[in-house]
Parts: sequence; C-alpha cells; structure tokens
Amino acid sequence: MNERYDNIKVIGFDADDTLWVNEPFFRESERIFCEIMKPYSTTENSNSQLFKTEVQNMPLYGYGAKAFILSLIETAVRISNGRIKADEIQQIIDLGKTQLNRPVVLIDGALNVLEKLQGQYRLVLATKGDLLDQERKLEKSGLAPFFHHIEIMSDKQTENYRKLIKHLDIKPHEFVMIGNSVKSDILPVLDIGGKAIHIPFEITWEHEQINQKNLGYVFPEVEKLTDILPFFIQGW
Repeated sequence: MNERYDNIKVIGFDADDTLWVNEPFFRESERIFCEIMKPYSTTENSNSQLFKTEVQNMPLYGYGAKAFILSLIETAVRISNGRIKADEIQQIIDLGKTQLNRPVVLIDGALNVLEKLQGQYRLVLATKGDLLDQERKLEKSGLAPFFHHIEIMSDKQTENYRKLIKHLDIKPHEFVMIGNSVKSDILPVLDIGGKAIHIPFEITWEHEQINQKNLGYVFPEVEKLTDILPFFIQGW
C-alpha cells in the first residue's frame, strides 16, 4: 500500500450501504410504487419522474425515507394528472411506513471490523439523511456503542466535513473516511486534505453515481468492509 495510515486518529464510517443495507429497500419500494401507478403511467416514466421529483425536493426535504415518501405522493399526483384515488394514496403512505419500519441488516463484517478498530482509533459515524430515521436504524443496528461521535448530516459536502473535523479537534490528515459513495464519502474528504477508502456497494442510487474518470485523485478501493483492516492493523 502506498498510502500511510499510521498518523490517523479518527476513522469515519458512512452508514447506509457501508455498515448496513439500505438502497435495495428503496429499490423495492420504487418497484411497488410503479405497480401502483400502472393505471396512469409506464414503469419507466414513473421511475424517471420519481427521480426528477426527488432531486427537485432535496433542497427542501433533504435525504431519507420521509423525503422519499413525500416525493412518492407528489409524483403520483402529477403523473396521474390528479386522478389518483384516495385508496392508492393510502397504499403509497403504507409503502412509506413499511420503508421506515424495515429491519436493519448489517453488511457482512461490520461488527467484526468495528470490534477490531475500537480502542485503537476514535470511530465516528458520519451519515446523511433524516435524523429520526437514522437514529432509529442506528439503535436497531446495535452498533452505537462503538462510536466516539455520531454525526447525522443534512448533506455531505466539503463544508460539512470541515465542521466535523473542527468538532473532533483534529487535522484533516488525521482523518480517514470509509464509504460506498465516491461523490459523498470520498471526494469531499480528499478535497479538505483527509484520506478515504471506497467500498463499492452492489447498488448505487442514481443521484450518488459519478463518472470516476479524471477525478484528480487516487484513492484505495476495496471489495468488502473487512478489507480495510490491513490499512490500520499492522500484520493483519
């Protein structure tokens, strides 16, 4: 490994699709939504219109399941030209509640990795999304005791990470971020002088996808979560 991690004091972990499964549940909800909307729209159009609505609503609602539910309802009204029935709206609301109450499924190796690193480094959970939803998932995950600090961000831009680094009272080069999104977990941290390790997940939300050619940075990419341990534990 060309990177040196011996000066790292804090390891930050993304949550969704890094420590626990998230995106597949949203995809399943989208599939059911498209089924509900079949009397009014094609599956392709329902999907594209939903994504358009979500992106437009981000400055107002932010990220997370609640924002997703509101975007589902708004999209349904729009693409049905206001003809959607009350019972169909109720189906969408119930779909959203199911999304909020899904069990938390840990990524393979998550518990093992946190157990190995705790005590050697300060561990931080740095995720974005709805506050109550992320707190609920964290509680259900059983992982909260491993973290020195938990940061639920409205977004993951360079300024959000600068504030986190300042709060932790460390230098950027003493921080490394672990996550599945190059756009949210990797590039903003590298921009401020930190380090980052990318762990691709099987599904990436369209809004988080980015062309990785000519990014201007070289960063480690590993296949699975447990593959980060050799970066931090000598002789692993």
